[in-house]
This record gives sequence, C-alpha cells and structure tokens, in this order.
Amino acid sequence: MISTTAAEIGAYVGQEVELKGWAYNFRSSGKIFFLQFRDGTGRVQAVYSNSELPEDQWNALNGIRIESSVIVTGVVKAESRSPSGFELQGISFRAVHVAPEDYPIGKKEHGPDFLLDQRHLWLRSEKQWAIQRVRNTIINATFAYFNENGYVKFDTPILTPTACEGTTELFSIEYFDMGNAYLSQSGQLYLEAGIMSLGRAFDFGPVFRAEKSKTRRHLTEFWMMDAEAAFVEHEENMAIQEGLVCRIVKDVLEKNRKELEILERDVAALEKVRAPFVHMTHAEAVAKLRELGSDIGDMDDLGGDDETVLTKLYDRPIFVEKYPAAVKAFYMKRDPQDPMRVLGSDMLAPEGYGEIIGGSQREDDYDTLLLRMKEHDVPVEPYQWYLDLRRYGSVPHSGFGYGLERIVAWVCGLQHIRETIPFPRLINRITP
Repeated sequence: MISTTAAEIGAYVGQEVELKGWAYNFRSSGKIFFLQFRDGTGRVQAVYSNSELPEDQWNALNGIRIESSVIVTGVVKAESRSPSGFELQGISFRAVHVAPEDYPIGKKEHGPDFLLDQRHLWLRSEKQWAIQRVRNTIINATFAYFNENGYVKFDTPILTPTACEGTTELFSIEYFDMGNAYLSQSGQLYLEAGIMSLGRAFDFGPVFRAEKSKTRRHLTEFWMMDAEAAFVEHEENMAIQEGLVCRIVKDVLEKNRKELEILERDVAALEKVRAPFVHMTHAEAVAKLRELGSDIGDMDDLGGDDETVLTKLYDRPIFVEKYPAAVKAFYMKRDPQDPMRVLGSDMLAPEGYGEIIGGSQREDDYDTLLLRMKEHDVPVEPYQWYLDLRRYGSVPHSGFGYGLERIVAWVCGLQHIRETIPFPRLINRITP
C-alpha cells in the first residue's frame, strides 16, 4: 500500500494509494458516493460504488458528516474534469472521527464577524487554505533571498525597555520590579548592533502596535521583517528591497498558481512586477497628487488615500523617497542636498495597496544623532547603547522593514488584511 498525499497522487496513476485527511463535502446517488477529500496538501474526489465496498464500510461512508476525519484507499485515475486532474476510484474507507451535524460554516453567505468568531474552522476553507500557503511561500522566499545575499538571521527581543519611535502606540506591561517594558514594534535598533558584528543581518517575528485604527491595512499584532546592512547607502538600500520583492513575486508565481486561481487573483498584474520599479521624490509625489485633486501640503506625510491614488497609476511598485525630516524618525540620515529631507523611502504596492516597505539610510555620526534625538525629544539615557554604535567603529549603513501581512494582502489580491494572518488581532478582537 502506498501512503501519499492529494498533491502527490499524480505520480501513482493506475496504482492503489492511501490518503489521510478530512471530508469537506460529499453527495450520494444511493449507489454511488462522491467524497470530496482534503488533506492539507490539496483536494481530490474519491468515488465509491455500493456494489464494490463492504457493507460495513458503505454504512460508515454514509454516516459521515462535513469535516469528519477519514482514511480513504483507492486507485488513482486521470480525470480531465477534476480541478486536480485526478480522481480516486474508492476501494476501502475508514472514518477516524465522525463530526457532529452542526458544522457552523455552511454554504450560505456569512458576515465577517461570524467568520472571525469561527476563525479556527474558517481556516479550513479553500480560500483561507490558499492564502496561508501563499503566505508560507512569501516567508520562504524572504529567507532564501537573504541567505543568498549574505544576510544572517539575527533574533531581536520582543520585550524592550524603550520604543523604537516613541511609546504612544506601544503595549506597555509591568516588568517585575523594573518598571514598564514594551512589546516591540520593530527590531531595527537591535539589528543595527548586529550588523556591526555580522555585516548584514535580518530578523523576522511578531511585532505589536497599539494604534487605534480600524482600516483595512492595520492589525495590532503582525509579523515584520527588518533588514540592516553595513556599508550600504540609500540607493543600494532601495535596490536590495527591489530585488527582494521581485524574488517574492517570482516564487509565488512559480509555486502557487493553483492557490492564485482559487483566490481569483489577476496573475497578469503580478507578472508585471519587474525591475526597475518606479522612483519619485516626495516632492514629485505631492505635485502629482495635487494634479489629481489632493490638497496635500508640501511637507505632509502621505496618507493611505494618497498612496492608493498613486499606486493605481502604475503597474509596478513605487519608491517614494526623500520625505520631509519632520514626518520621519530621528535615526534617518538627512539628505546632504536638502537637509530638510531624509535619505529614506517607502515602497508602495500597485493596484491601490499602498505602503509595504519602509526604509532609510541611518544616521551614522554620533554628534548628529545625539542632536536628532534631542530635536525629537527622545530620552538619551536609555539609548546610550545605541549611541555607542556611533562611537566604536561607526560606518554608513541602511535598512528597511516590511509588514508581512500587507505583502500577503497585495500578492493575494485581498480587500482586508484580517484574512492574511491565521488569527487576526484587531482593536476590537482578540479571540479566538
């Protein structure tokens, strides 16, 4: 007996195989039973005949309910009408666990709140299965790209004594008798310490933002990748980001065609994501937005609506660079050509998805960084270790971070970020 998976049965046409998984649907004509089977790798139909199955197994087959766990055995046959291209001619059947009849998610339309309440079960649906598999490919592509480009995985703390960009949007907790600690919003500052040892490093893990936002782009807990590199300046920093996003899209197109089809994603739009990306300065973006009717000010940050407007103009991601220093973090290096602006950029995904990556060259001069901290009212004492990086062998360096869920939403063509993560945490939801 060959034990295999739904994704691999094509290698065993004409042979008898065993599959273990779940019955996600079924129908019967009385003499023929059509079992829709899934096992995590894919889906396939198993067809059973009453005349060819022992009576006890036929009765067990007719006693199952949606989402019962089962073990099916059959001969693999090519079937052009099947989405998978194959079908199983059933030989034997065993129910591992028969689910009750009241499976809460039916074929009718359900509202998002109901589905989120049932998220532990909703994850089994075909669309949600596809999203999580694309998410996995994006993660693996990220690791592969950095491994191939000399980066070392570097684990930064989740509990921190200070904030990366101020504490107003951070979750605070009591840390024994040492006062307050905060759940991290970014590993960037610690990565800057890492690259002074390793040269190039990246981290990947959960981060937390206590921002009271209900937009389709925000979660309170999400996964973030931060990357830093010594002796890399602004232009090269953007080139590294461009290479990463091209690699991610390439891998998804190669490995997740079936999933993209399930999601009804416009693959042609993803195929246009190739280097070089569009580049514009903040000033150029403001001018273009005004042409389109926006009242954005010269030194205003881009809002979500502004990003949406811009990204609908191009079929590739956009770098908006050299933002006003006043709307960016204290650690960003100023543009020597215009000290009112920083050597930083945001990458905006096309089709209205907006910002997916933020990055900059970091200020590497001790005195200048100290001045910036004072200008931004950043307390100096907790950041002495960060200033030390500029005292002992400082070098030009740059980095960036991406929000995984925003990239998943864009690549999958989703309308809301809540479907991109297994169990979304929103300002009004922390269950299940």
